[in-house]
Amino acid sequence: MPLAVRFDEYGDIDVLEVREVPQPELAAEEVLVRVRAAGINPGENAIRTGVMHERWPATFPSGQGSDLAGVVAEVGSSVHTWSAGDEVIGWVDTRASQAELVAVPAGNLVRRDPAVPWPVGGALFVAGTTAYANVRAVGAGPGDTVVVAGASGGVGSLTVQLLRHAGATVIGLAGESNHAWLRDHGVVAVTYGDGVLDRIRAAAPNGVDAFVDNVGDGYLDLALGLGVAKDRINTIIDFAGAARTGAKAEGMSGYATVDVLEELVKLVAAGDLDVPIAATYPLAEVRAAYRDLMNRHTRGKIVLLP
Repeated sequence: MPLAVRFDEYGDIDVLEVREVPQPELAAEEVLVRVRAAGINPGENAIRTGVMHERWPATFPSGQGSDLAGVVAEVGSSVHTWSAGDEVIGWVDTRASQAELVAVPAGNLVRRDPAVPWPVGGALFVAGTTAYANVRAVGAGPGDTVVVAGASGGVGSLTVQLLRHAGATVIGLAGESNHAWLRDHGVVAVTYGDGVLDRIRAAAPNGVDAFVDNVGDGYLDLALGLGVAKDRINTIIDFAGAARTGAKAEGMSGYATVDVLEELVKLVAAGDLDVPIAATYPLAEVRAAYRDLMNRHTRGKIVLLP
């Protein structure tokens, strides 16, 4: 029997288990994928602890995960776009990707380019489409100066690059250990913490046009203090702050499509989008992977390799 991540109640990391489960039964429009890589995301941690119960309640026993990359093992009776052996990148909406075998709607998959490593493919969907949404939410383009909080994290590291592709000047807030990586990607690196407002003003003497918050912790007020218009501020985490200030809180939902995923895959394959992989873990070490994630100081993505 295949293995999959499961939890039976809300709680900390120790509620996670890796269990034998029945092989998924395929609907006519689904594809059975043998997973080679599955990304992990902060939202999954929030769901597991029950913080998001009102918005995304769990049904127990619950699985985890959306992102995946793998090899098609079997196709449903109505699927003609995929065949066994095809290498694919995609996602599920059933919290099930952290597993050896996953049933995936055929329309949620794109072909893996051989130039895209398995861990990168498995980490791309959630962070990539969220970063894509960040850029569009703040309307960034040539001539704009955009500040990104959490610039070296899973979403932030992709956001800064997509902003640069859009023609913007980017100021990335990150710890000093990540400054060299940011500079190598055309980003003005600024250390977060006490005095950050003055450091941003020094880095952007002509002002800041837009602000992306991937962290929370008061960054919406910082953006307003910099004179950024509220309709050019986007947060992916501080929903209460967005409601209070009138800033945007636009996530990936409007861009969670195969068209956007295909665009991201092409950028990665062409060498125009670097998806940093902070660490990989075998499926059996899912608890260790989430402990690493919750340290919130990794550069890029953490990936499970079933």
